[in-house]
Amino acid sequence: MAVSVDRILRWKQTGQPAQPIAVLTAWDVMSAQIVDAAGADIVLVGDSLAMVALGYDTTLPLTLEDMLICARAVRRGVKNALMVVDLPFLSYQTSVEEAIRAAGGMLKAGAQAVKLEGGHEGVVERVRHLVQWGIPVMGHVGLTPQSVNQFGGFRKQGKTQTEADRILAEAKALEQAGAFSIVLEHIPAELARDITKALSIPTIGIGAGAHCDGQVLVTADVLGLSAWQPPFAKVYANLRQQAIEAAQQFCGEVRSGQYPA
Repeated sequence: MAVSVDRILRWKQTGQPAQPIAVLTAWDVMSAQIVDAAGADIVLVGDSLAMVALGYDTTLPLTLEDMLICARAVRRGVKNALMVVDLPFLSYQTSVEEAIRAAGGMLKAGAQAVKLEGGHEGVVERVRHLVQWGIPVMGHVGLTPQSVNQFGGFRKQGKTQTEADRILAEAKALEQAGAFSIVLEHIPAELARDITKALSIPTIGIGAGAHCDGQVLVTADVLGLSAWQPPFAKVYANLRQQAIEAAQQFCGEVRSGQYPA
């Protein structure tokens, strides 16, 4: 049975099934097919693809057209999971109208929901309008990579009481605006626990401890494809090294005349 926004909400509100939500990222049809076949509940076309697939140092250079291309490719590979797509930097910040246009374009590309970063008043307003127009929204608080310059790097957030109170208030505001779930990134486990208890919508943790309603990781990190992984990522395979060795073997066989036989 395909996963829907309503089903994700009911998992938290009814406790059925009584298991955390598994979320993985995808950036093309191949990665989408892999995580969908693995049984991920949500496939996130995250703007992390700017770093994973396009080689940027941050997510900021990513354009709306970049995301649309990747969203269309991922849609062709996803059959069962709920597909959520990040709105990239400056595609929703300038006005409500631009946010609706960008999010609507993502739904036309095959997304079933979009994700916005931040929980201040401007973002909350965007979320409220998108939901009113029938566009499901996933929130994102804590470390929000699109604000990397403001944070001075990819640093853990919510370590002081003032920061923790702000992040909790942002999460509550996003829920009230109509978000169906919220990503909690790189915050203390105790804060993630408090937010999860305070909300009736699911929380999805990444570097936020074990108390969230679900967990997300970047698939390239899970598979060991990235040259660098964040400290909270768990690597389940070393496909990068295996791929290098396989390619080296091919090159060697071509040069020696062993391939083709």
